[in-house]
Amino acid sequence: MGDVWCTDTGEAVYRSRDAVKNFKIRVRIQRVTSTAALSHHLQQQVLSQQERGIIELDTFVSQTRSTGDEEELVVGWQEKFFSQYEVDLYQTESLCQTPLEKQYHAEIVAMEKSRKRKNQRIFSYTDFDRFTNWEEQAQSLMIPAQNSTTFLADRMANVRHRRQERRPIDTNIPKTRLIVWEPSTEFMKNSHIVNTSMQTMHIMADLGPAGKLGLKENEYVLCTIRADSNGVITVKPDFNNNRGPYRLETEGEKREVWRLYLENASAPIHSEEKQREQRMYRDLYSRHKDYLNSLVGQDFEMVGRISAQGYEYDNLYVNFFLELPNSWSSVPFQSLSGVTQTCRTRTLGKDNVAFFSYPFSFESFFRKEDESEDSLPKWPVLYFKVLSLDFWQRYRTEGYGYLVVPSSPGYHRVTCHTWRPLQTGTVAELRRFFIGGAPELEDISDVRIPGTFKGDHLSRFGFHTQTTGSVTFNLNCIQHARAFVDANTLKKKRQTVLDQLGGHSQQGSVYNVLGKKLHFSNFKVLIS
Repeated sequence: MGDVWCTDTGEAVYRSRDAVKNFKIRVRIQRVTSTAALSHHLQQQVLSQQERGIIELDTFVSQTRSTGDEEELVVGWQEKFFSQYEVDLYQTESLCQTPLEKQYHAEIVAMEKSRKRKNQRIFSYTDFDRFTNWEEQAQSLMIPAQNSTTFLADRMANVRHRRQERRPIDTNIPKTRLIVWEPSTEFMKNSHIVNTSMQTMHIMADLGPAGKLGLKENEYVLCTIRADSNGVITVKPDFNNNRGPYRLETEGEKREVWRLYLENASAPIHSEEKQREQRMYRDLYSRHKDYLNSLVGQDFEMVGRISAQGYEYDNLYVNFFLELPNSWSSVPFQSLSGVTQTCRTRTLGKDNVAFFSYPFSFESFFRKEDESEDSLPKWPVLYFKVLSLDFWQRYRTEGYGYLVVPSSPGYHRVTCHTWRPLQTGTVAELRRFFIGGAPELEDISDVRIPGTFKGDHLSRFGFHTQTTGSVTFNLNCIQHARAFVDANTLKKKRQTVLDQLGGHSQQGSVYNVLGKKLHFSNFKVLIS
């Protein structure tokens, strides 16, 4: 049977946490036959096996393996192996101009003296070689040599090694027309250049006749390896991995077929080294975390967790809105209502608690029109309703409540107890359990004394309710006040205004910073 060739010559991408310098690859090439010998052998097989109609290559392959060329070499990352062309070129010291060429000259002279050359056909081009720039011009594994290169290949050849050819930055570049809305075809060609920060190396082979090594037209790319600083390694083509060999066919009059085998030859890490490396990474991440914590610091107050607890069903959410009394106004187009996300409860002690972490802020302004001492300002009220939603999309009202915005600035943590209307009878409870729904308030402001109520007494006789759970709010209130009053009336108005703002506790903060009469207030509320 003949060889089962591997036709998948696409690239493979690997990620390694180890240093790329430890990467090694084993390359083996083996010549199958020449065109003349193959033609002669096929003729003999056709004459002897015409009845079968099958050409067997086992006998012929065994003969070529014993007499054909074969070479195997282990190549490390950016390890330099010289081709016969480079050996002939760099042996002459006068032709070596750059420091790299002079270094190659010294290495080749030392290698010739020691007579310890490991390779004949297989060699490598590292990222520092100028030959690495024409990767698209070289004869690759499956694509024959190209007489003319593409435009992108020429531009990439100049871009890849910008770090070696430093150019002064032109500071007189015009800053106009940074965006070209209608680019021309020539502009798109000149601008379509990809500048990568990868290092590249090529493993090559000189597949010329045994006595004619060193000709550039006989050089073929066996494998291309790229690596970046993030540990991403790209190998093209991929390792054989127990698959058949890659087929390499030369160009020219004598079309020869070669087998190519690629194998990962990197030394596996020992278990002790692996554990030591993991400990090192854990220590590194821990140190980095401590460093970030040191930048942030601990000089701030952690906001407490806000919860809703004590309700009958799970998957709770809160619907709320803010009511502004008379003499209060808000910013145009500002929403004074909102709905939190649905939150599942979890067991905390003996209660089922839901944590929302939902922020809500608003700004309101107060302008006092009545200057009489008996008139006290009414503060905004936050009405809310707690509902539940189960798997079958059944809604249930769990409780109503309200919160009067504190009159003093600063941080406040307020717990509000809720209740829900109760309809007596077994049928109402069965309806709530099976199909959801419950009696609801037509006006949520009926939770407390409505702002529209003008009477002296509000009777709720016969209204059945049931106490449910509680909701806790975090409120961060900021107040600003400024007044333009006559200096003669300042002392008389000061005590009256401060009493209306909440008493002596905020006298220092309001008077010393803002002073005088309250004209507007700014509140920022956080519901979690």
